[in-house]
Amino acid sequence: MGFSPRAVAGADQQGTIDYRLARQSVIDSYRRGRLARHEVCDAHPELRRAAAEVAEPTKLVCPICADAHVVLVSYVFGPRLPAHGRCITTRKELAAFARKARRGGTFTCYVVEVCPECWWNHLARTFLLGSPA
Repeated sequence: MGFSPRAVAGADQQGTIDYRLARQSVIDSYRRGRLARHEVCDAHPELRRAAAEVAEPTKLVCPICADAHVVLVSYVFGPRLPAHGRCITTRKELAAFARKARRGGTFTCYVVEVCPECWWNHLARTFLLGSPA
């Protein structure tokens, strides 16, 4: 789910990175013809599956196809998790990681914007759960 760091106790505001400027640069390059559609609409099959099954809907219209609303998919990476991280499916699950982080350890949450129609995808933001070591 694409939760904001403020929505989760234990999220460190200083550890938040927003990728809006990078996103806008890619969109501008696409609209100017510097990037082809297949270069920006290239979501990995697992990201596509997560977008279809467990994503958080938004009211944001896809900046590439303008045919659908993008969805947000969140992944958590940290100690004792697989190298590919863990896809977060509910707020309750993210809150559980925040509790684990308060007991020790740091988890990083990545929120990815995905269009379920054209497969545009871009990293929206990252934030920390817990405090860095």
